[in-house]
Amino acid sequence: MKKSIIVSVLIMFAVVFGATAQEGKDKFMVQVDGLGCPFCAYGLEKKFKEFKGIKNVKIDIETGDFSFSYPAEKALTLSDVEKQVEKAGYTPITAKVERANGTVEESSAAAMMQKTEGTVTKNVMVAGNCAMCEARITKAAASVNGVTDVSWDKNTKIMKVSFDAGVTSLENVEKEVAVAGHDTKNHKAHTDDYGNLPACCKYERLSYKK
Repeated sequence: MKKSIIVSVLIMFAVVFGATAQEGKDKFMVQVDGLGCPFCAYGLEKKFKEFKGIKNVKIDIETGDFSFSYPAEKALTLSDVEKQVEKAGYTPITAKVERANGTVEESSAAAMMQKTEGTVTKNVMVAGNCAMCEARITKAAASVNGVTDVSWDKNTKIMKVSFDAGVTSLENVEKEVAVAGHDTKNHKAHTDDYGNLPACCKYERLSYKK
């Protein structure tokens, strides 16, 4: 009998303690653009590990959904989260936090677009194989007015581009790269442009959701 009472008390304590611990966490949910591969997700998670105390990190590459929990007493703001996403080289589309006290805060896509000004740096997946691909990709991206710096890694297939957000956009850069014959995360190269590539540059085409 004594044993049963002790076990019951311990279970109740665990439940209460678990609930209290959960209540002390703010849950953040962010829609992120630019996540093209597992390497992208790793880079984003690594950047957020700078926030000491972060837990329950989940990233869906297909949808761009990124979520995590964080100690409520640290009062992390949506603005801090959005800036951290941008520091990782990606674009926050929408952001939401469910506070431990029950309140909910949100940032809309429109509001975030208004915040974007000056030089920004973005990462995006671009298909390619070799050094010739690298030269072609970076030349195409650099030809876009407003682009200040660009690089492409043939191992990760990630293009890192810096540009003046008041002059151009990542979409414009991707379109120009696609015209050069290389599929990007959001823009597929025309069959003729891909066909004009040298044999060594004939990469495996990216698949796109219909």
